[in-house]
Amino acid sequence: MFSRFLAVAFLAVLFLPAGAEARSPKAAKQLFGHVNGPAKMKPRPIGFYTKGCLAGGKQLAKTGPAWQAMRLSRNRNWGHPVLIDFLEKLAVNAKEKDGWPGLLVGDLSQPRGGPMLTGHRSHQIGLDADIWLTPMPKNVQSYRQRESRSAISMLAKGGLEVHPKKWSMARAKLIKRAAESRGVARIFVHPAIKKALCEASDKIGTDRSWLRRVRPWWGHHYHFHVRLNCPSGMAGCKSQPAPPVGDGCAKQLDHWFAMMRPKKIKKPVKPVKKRKKRKKRRVLTLASLPHGCTTVISKGNKTLQKQLRAGKIVGHIPVPARNPRRVAKPQNMLEKLINGLKADGKNTVTPVVENEN
Repeated sequence: MFSRFLAVAFLAVLFLPAGAEARSPKAAKQLFGHVNGPAKMKPRPIGFYTKGCLAGGKQLAKTGPAWQAMRLSRNRNWGHPVLIDFLEKLAVNAKEKDGWPGLLVGDLSQPRGGPMLTGHRSHQIGLDADIWLTPMPKNVQSYRQRESRSAISMLAKGGLEVHPKKWSMARAKLIKRAAESRGVARIFVHPAIKKALCEASDKIGTDRSWLRRVRPWWGHHYHFHVRLNCPSGMAGCKSQPAPPVGDGCAKQLDHWFAMMRPKKIKKPVKPVKKRKKRKKRRVLTLASLPHGCTTVISKGNKTLQKQLRAGKIVGHIPVPARNPRRVAKPQNMLEKLINGLKADGKNTVTPVVENEN
């Protein structure tokens, strides 16, 4: 058995193609997360909010008449021109018409969109933006201040309601103005903030239709997340389906609060079965993104273009089989040898096949 193992190891080294490690599917975030500038192409969001990229991205100015971009070190203040125009207009209108001091703008997208090294699953096609619920200060913040300043949570202790001294009608008006803006698909806020908006709606207007686009979601208690629809005529960009009918208040919020309330733990009568381990989230590769993203990431980068042509970075390859036990057809002598050993029943070596999630 041991001698057979040594033989396999020797043949593995012998038949391993040069640079095989470089040719393995690389996480797309490693490519998109290290690009400093946009793809100089016609502006175009490609794919879906959680699986796509951005061509012709535009950078939001670090400082404007009514906004300041935060966390500049992340280089995530890029978006489709439609998103940049939306933010600039919202900032100015909120200041002039509602008296909001100005926007502190968090993450938009990377220069070429795509998956991020850390944080968001969405924000990939240049149509998502995080806006802090902390008002902009009067002074222009330094680079260091924009990195170190903390956003303020709107929640009271326990997380089931907003803090009366932190939450304000001015913040409700800001979210309402954003939700009523043309092209907005959704605005994500914490369930407690959604509830506060439902209660404040009648005080800031008679029309409640904007509440339909404000959706509850975890984590959004110190900022709100704006998502725009795909611009008209943009082939290859997929918008999110319209929100459910209704304002999303009252009973439609009950299940969120049921999940958030701490549950009383009863002493189990029978032994509790061990929970199954969660499957690891599938890592997006360049192959799993829309086809146009290969052009976007390699635009203007001759070295990367050569690597893609040479197969050193896997581009568009067949998606792995759904069944993790299913073994792909052998492609080289090493795989044939391993599969032969497995068929003999004398070795348990099995080729690794990524599970599609």
